[in-house]
Amino acid sequence: MKYFFLSGPFCQRVLLTLEEKHLPYDLKLVDLSNKPEWFLKINSEGKVPVVKFDEQWIADSDVITETLEEKYPNPPLVTPPDKSSVGSKIFSTFIAFLKSKDPNDGTEQALLSELTSFNDHIKENGPLINGKEISAADLSLGPKLYHLEIALGHYKNWSVPDSLPYVKSYMKSIFSRESFAKTRALPEDVIAGWRPKVLG
Repeated sequence: MKYFFLSGPFCQRVLLTLEEKHLPYDLKLVDLSNKPEWFLKINSEGKVPVVKFDEQWIADSDVITETLEEKYPNPPLVTPPDKSSVGSKIFSTFIAFLKSKDPNDGTEQALLSELTSFNDHIKENGPLINGKEISAADLSLGPKLYHLEIALGHYKNWSVPDSLPYVKSYMKSIFSRESFAKTRALPEDVIAGWRPKVLG
């Protein structure tokens, strides 16, 4: 089955799911700052990612990945409910720290707190969120950590501290997967994508 996939900078999770399940797809890139008319016709809100299933367009990554799991259960990527929220607050604290203009507003500490909790989880349960098997939670968190690493390195000269070795080894493991290497955004595109948040 072929997928028609419209991608922006935050669609890697869906691409990773397709890659990990070894499903073929057609990739179409959309300039989100200048959305073409044909794209807005199929998706009036202009959101990405968009995938076509059985003649129906779906524009929500949660729904897309759940649909892929239902239609193509092997290999399974389901995350157990007790682990599905692991690392879920890292992205929001990363954005707050990235946008912050005040070094004393607590946003860096909030991010470090979330990363420390994640470090503890991986130390006890790793090397991945669900132990040894890759799961949907990893495919969701991996791209967010990739954006965190590049954007904070560029805009804040900040990196994950050495005091969080399990986070660092987790990132190295996820980023080195073949599926990740095939689907990741170029660092310069990540930097450009976050510029409005930093300057705004």
